[in-house]
Amino acid sequence: MSPEEFIKQRFRSRSEHSLDPKGRLNFPSRFKDVLFQYGSEVLMITAWGKHLRAYPASEWQMVEDTLLREGRREPKLAGFIRYVISGITECTLDKQGRLLIPAPLRSEVNISKEVVLNGMLEFVEVWDREAWLAEYCREREQLDQYGDSLAKLGIL
Repeated sequence: MSPEEFIKQRFRSRSEHSLDPKGRLNFPSRFKDVLFQYGSEVLMITAWGKHLRAYPASEWQMVEDTLLREGRREPKLAGFIRYVISGITECTLDKQGRLLIPAPLRSEVNISKEVVLNGMLEFVEVWDREAWLAEYCREREQLDQYGDSLAKLGIL
């Protein structure tokens, strides 16, 4: 595998978008390229606290497999599993490369017209712009807390 191929296999960076009146957004071409490498145009989208998570179908399958295999051993995860699995929605890019985010999911995490897509390597977060800015500012002020963990990973 060439370095160029490796680089394309993850969702990286962020971008701001406006939803159209039907709740569609133009999915960035760099994210489409990653999605297509998974061999599908299907994203599995679910609410995840204050934002949505959009996984390629095969990545989502691995999450479900882990929850089936390991999650049942953790009784405290039953509520989490119920919350996340009950809201999962299969979404496909349309011919114009747009992603329709269903109204119930938008409503659940208070997504209005302005959104931020944030690449998280194996999935994409979808945030309401105002919620994203608040979260981003909060994390920026706490970056020092990650030093020990990053050092253990050999990144610092």
